[in-house]
Amino acid sequence: MLKLGYKASAEQFAPSRLLEFSIAAEDAGFDSVFVSDHFQPWKHTDGHAPSALVWLGALGARTRRIVMGTSVLTPTFRYHPTVVAQAFGTLGAMCPGRVILGIGTGESLNEVPSTGMEWPEFKERFARLREAVTLIRRLWREEHVTFEGQYYRTRDATIYDRPEQEIPIYVAGAGALVAKYAGRQEGFICTSGKAPTLYTETLLPAVAEGLAASGRDAAAYDRLIEMKVSFDTDRVRALEDTRHWAALALSPEEKLTVHSPVEMERLAAALPVERAASRWIVSDDPDEHVEKIGAYVALGFRHLVFHAPGPDQARFLALYGEHVLPRLRRKFG
Repeated sequence: MLKLGYKASAEQFAPSRLLEFSIAAEDAGFDSVFVSDHFQPWKHTDGHAPSALVWLGALGARTRRIVMGTSVLTPTFRYHPTVVAQAFGTLGAMCPGRVILGIGTGESLNEVPSTGMEWPEFKERFARLREAVTLIRRLWREEHVTFEGQYYRTRDATIYDRPEQEIPIYVAGAGALVAKYAGRQEGFICTSGKAPTLYTETLLPAVAEGLAASGRDAAAYDRLIEMKVSFDTDRVRALEDTRHWAALALSPEEKLTVHSPVEMERLAAALPVERAASRWIVSDDPDEHVEKIGAYVALGFRHLVFHAPGPDQARFLALYGEHVLPRLRRKFG
């Protein structure tokens, strides 16, 4: 069954406004809400960076049925894995069956300013992630955990408040190595708008390889994709809205070592609107959205989390909930 979610862009909106948008998403018929977890936003002017851990608690208290999670949190630098295990254990105990831990290897924009560290190479970041997941799962499953890893250590640690059912862990990946590792967990996270061959030749085959090696139930595995969509009855408005997220159009090489929102904002502002819109499905036609989204459904993605770039999120939620979501459900179940 197709699951349709809302991406709560914590970098763009104040926490209270973001909460109201996410409550409205539940009312509009969305199935899930995933919030970004940034220490610093993509831009300095009018940027925001609330604590995702605190914010998710408020969302759980104000909603009834949506599944909620992070897309994505880095459990390796700003947070010790024990902090993540405790926080999500609490969320899971408060909102049973409604919490997902979405994780990734991190970005210098978030981790360098908050720690003062030298940003390590991918090999270390990935090793830290795997070790953190091992420790988090042990803390959820065992009592009195003494852990001696390469990067993390605990001594007789116990998480006292945790759900009866273990919280699913989804891993975000942009390359084959992490995608294969994601296949060994409960779900995979990636984003739309990239070269089709990245999904067909690299990411999804790697996920399938990891899933096969894990022995998990393939039918229960969740392939989640953040769909970058800009929809409005006014196509020019839909196009201009993408300027708010022009940073997404920067190449990995352009933003790899950038750890200042001011510099990220400067780089993004220099992009023409055509490039800013290159990652997005931009249209005033709901059938065109369904058609282009359908290409990702055909690849095997069944959990679509919609990220809209414009400032009027209430308008987007109402329009998408009325015109696009029903069409998607009719066509794809």
